[in-house]
Amino acid sequence: MSQPLKRAVAPETAADLSQVRETVSQIIADVRSRGDEAVREYSGKFDGWQPEEFRLGPEDIERIIAEVDDRVIEDIRFVQRQVRTFAQHQRDSLTDIEVETLPGVHLGQRHIPVSASGAYVPGGRYPLTASAHMTIVTAKVAGVPRVAACTPPIRGEVPKATIAAMHLAGADEIYLLGGVQAVAALAMGTETIGRVDMLAGPGNAYVAEAKRQLFGEVGIDLFAGPTEILVIADETADPFVVAVDLLSQAEHGPDSPAVLITTSEQLGREVLAHIEEILPGMPTRDMAGPAWRDHGEIHVVADTDAAFALADTFASEHVEVLTAEPRKALDAMRDYGALFLGEGTCVSYGDKVIGTNHVLPTRGAARYTGGLWVGKFLKTVTYQEVTDRASSALLGEICGRASRVELFEGHARSGDVRAAKYGSAELTWSKERW
Repeated sequence: MSQPLKRAVAPETAADLSQVRETVSQIIADVRSRGDEAVREYSGKFDGWQPEEFRLGPEDIERIIAEVDDRVIEDIRFVQRQVRTFAQHQRDSLTDIEVETLPGVHLGQRHIPVSASGAYVPGGRYPLTASAHMTIVTAKVAGVPRVAACTPPIRGEVPKATIAAMHLAGADEIYLLGGVQAVAALAMGTETIGRVDMLAGPGNAYVAEAKRQLFGEVGIDLFAGPTEILVIADETADPFVVAVDLLSQAEHGPDSPAVLITTSEQLGREVLAHIEEILPGMPTRDMAGPAWRDHGEIHVVADTDAAFALADTFASEHVEVLTAEPRKALDAMRDYGALFLGEGTCVSYGDKVIGTNHVLPTRGAARYTGGLWVGKFLKTVTYQEVTDRASSALLGEICGRASRVELFEGHARSGDVRAAKYGSAELTWSKERW
């Protein structure tokens, strides 16, 4: 049981997305039909951007990067090293295997990178430079030979730091192109943009819906919704830090849930007071304010075990644990996108600098999936080889019987052939018999 100090006044519902769905469907159909012509048209309509070519050439990229402050470049390189290092450890944990399950029966597994992936790096209100690290560096560590990356212009301007990040991350193609038209072009291909096998990266509701509609025709990382934060705090937590961290994620958008679960009613009330003091002075209060007003929650529970249990019901994208023993959450919790343990660690580190991937499940999807990682760009495939005649004969006999239980006579005969040819079955092998 929990005692709510603040409830969400506009909790997430299955809102009517019919207009978004219809708009996205029309754009996808148009790009499928008219290719580059449609892409250019929508880019002009939504972003005021209709260049002769959307792809940036080597000279364009070099010129753009030269205009980026050296400290920004240095910081981009630092962060990408963190992302690359962690992704490489993930890749190293995935090994190819081959086992012999019966004499001469060899079963194997290989991890093969997709041939081409598309990285969508959002722009709009916030140029999410960090998304370039997460979607491009990770794909390259996985071994993807071709990464095509898109990012939109921002109010008609080139997002220079984002272009620098995309290039330094290892993008093979960079397109100054955003929105549904970019996602559709990557997924289906046009006259000038080659299609990809996998799409990765966050985006607004239209980009998310485009990925949903194109899934199956192309692979996607996951279905993403508004950014979420859930903080678990006990009486040892600093209420000011809790308030700051809640608002740090609320600024992503007016529909971003920010939830506190605490064992201390006093701390909960202090957090409320701090938020009321901090919000008016935040440069991003136009986003953080509505998010906290409509989607902010505070729940008081009896103890940390109850806090962990309640947190699992939210299956939040980010869970920050500010308790006396934060590592207890590793064993106690199972439904979350990413855990941030202790006051020395904040969700913003995960978003921007620490090296784990920030493309994470939202809207309860943490119940069944984790976030973007190197394995998302790999196809785990199997192979089989039987080199022992007796083993093939044994499998053939059993295959024949098992197949006939299911009324698959063709399957049964495929097994019978081998049982007869390689074994001492009553059947006599001859091509004419089959």
